[in-house]
Amino acid sequence: MRVVEIRGAGGPEVLHLAEQPKPQPGPADVVIRVIAASVNRPDIQQRRGLYPPPPDASPIPGLDVSGIVDAVGAEVSGIAVGDAVCALTNGGGYAEFCVVPAVQCMPVPAGCTFAEAAALPEAFFTAWNNVIWGGRLAEGESLLVQGGTSGVGMAAIQIARQLRRATVYATAGTDEKRRICLEMGAQAAVDYRGDWDKEILRLTAGKGVDVILDAQAGPYTQRQLDLLNADGRLVFIASHQDETAEVNIRKIVRRRLSLSGSTIRPQPPAYKGRLAEALVREVWPLLEARRIVNRIHAILPFEEVRKAHGILDRNEQIGKVVLAVDTSLAETRPGSARNGGCT
Repeated sequence: MRVVEIRGAGGPEVLHLAEQPKPQPGPADVVIRVIAASVNRPDIQQRRGLYPPPPDASPIPGLDVSGIVDAVGAEVSGIAVGDAVCALTNGGGYAEFCVVPAVQCMPVPAGCTFAEAAALPEAFFTAWNNVIWGGRLAEGESLLVQGGTSGVGMAAIQIARQLRRATVYATAGTDEKRRICLEMGAQAAVDYRGDWDKEILRLTAGKGVDVILDAQAGPYTQRQLDLLNADGRLVFIASHQDETAEVNIRKIVRRRLSLSGSTIRPQPPAYKGRLAEALVREVWPLLEARRIVNRIHAILPFEEVRKAHGILDRNEQIGKVVLAVDTSLAETRPGSARNGGCT
């Protein structure tokens, strides 16, 4: 099978198409014939040498895919060869075949193309894990999403609005991106290059917010803690600004603030399986009813993986960038009788 290998650490030029043996399923795994795979920020960090895969994970990049089940392990039930699925992988998505624990697979939502479905798992797993489980966002609370037009950001905005009726604020770097945040359901979107914290305080009449979802950390950290209400929660999913920060512990104690962080990739399949079950139960019906949408920025042929990475390197994307591993099927919908849609 064809795969994308990372040869050294650096820019998109270290990505190379290569041939590797087709994987075989373990007892609890399935092998997916990959039709589309999405490009995510962890792929960029892995390519740069900043995010090594766990020891038991594939060194091939790619954290979510869609396609057709090609083989199933002896212990797998409920999934059959020929099923159209999307899945959160443990790596290995940039390939023509990918082995995945069966519990991490989900049906392609009705009305979604394979390309649209490939863009769902990583973003929605991350948003649910950090906003609903980690951030404990409750009905009617307020949420600030840093980077509202990333895949995770748009998923978080919509989950918070649709499932918790939260008041959502977002940051983004351009007028167009801020407009998209509003379309996703944010009440307001502000420029992260300015005094965004002062603007959020103004918008909330000085009250601040209950939960913040952030991938920047570093110098943002204390500014965000100062924005939290009493019992507020700051949830980190990355540390792009800096991995360390100086914070006022006294304020954390007096206002009962919580700081947490998470990464899903090292979690066991059972944990990811519970996330998959929650998404299929709570989010998939909203996708099929178009109450939640999935925005695709670009669909590029597998051979143009370097170009796809370049888009993320330059932060040009609004939504997800997808690789069409099988260009003949990536923009088709599995099952001619399906209605609704993802976008």
